Amino acid sequence: MAVYAIGDVQGCLDPLQTLLRKLSFDGAHDTLWFTGDLVNRGPQSADVLRFVAGLGEHAVSVLGNHDLHLLAVAYGTARQRRRDSFADVLTAPDRNYLIAWLRRQPLLHYDADLGYTLVHAGLLPQWDLAQAQGLAREVERALRGPTCLDLLEHMYGNQPDKWDDTLSGWDRLRVVVNAFTRLRYCTTDGRMDLGPVGVPGSQPAHLVPWFQAPQRRTHNLRIVFGHWSTLGPWHDNGIIALDSGCVWGRSLTAVRLDEPGHQFVSVSCPQQQAPR
Repeated sequence: MAVYAIGDVQGCLDPLQTLLRKLSFDGAHDTLWFTGDLVNRGPQSADVLRFVAGLGEHAVSVLGNHDLHLLAVAYGTARQRRRDSFADVLTAPDRNYLIAWLRRQPLLHYDADLGYTLVHAGLLPQWDLAQAQGLAREVERALRGPTCLDLLEHMYGNQPDKWDDTLSGWDRLRVVVNAFTRLRYCTTDGRMDLGPVGVPGSQPAHLVPWFQAPQRRTHNLRIVFGHWSTLGPWHDNGIIALDSGCVWGRSLTAVRLDEPGHQFVSVSCPQQQAPR
């Protein structure tokens, strides 16, 4: 049985199917880990959701910022943006099933046997694995329960920008959502800056990539994430980044997790939208 992690698909089913053929993926025995952002910007968001949901226990997908945005639009707490391309989900005959399935997906997945942690964007340096798991569960309970609409309405915004154990209410959950689904850079003491999106070295001098923050409490973890398309495929010190800009016309990338070597496997993608 093989376990493959795959970067942000963003509604691009055709490249995903091409990549799976290249991997010789066996849907009866192999497992796929998706880094989130299954939807938006590409043309086949509904088909991607159907495919991944149809894999059942052979797929794991964490929630990304585009997935949460789709949920917010679907539940009426946010408006569609000009560049959104998930209308096929909102008008689908199986819309309710797709939205309900997406709403049940986790923010963090940890496999003790494989020794990997999967998130969409990142982890704050103040958190160890146990705290990150607990905070992910707090958001997941809110998203899956009667407070779902309140969470989706209050999750937008960049403040607070730093974790504090005394945070409560929507401020607490907003920090957690931003870290798991939007984080790229932070200060050395863990204050998030959600503005810069470029490659490491292009950011202001007081910022570092979240995974290079000194005294990061998850330094001993092997972490797989997506979200950062300008970073591209990256493997260093237990960190594996997989978003290689499929929707922007670059590539869709996978890596096998249950074997040593961590060789990236990619397929080219037609451009669906132009980067800002």
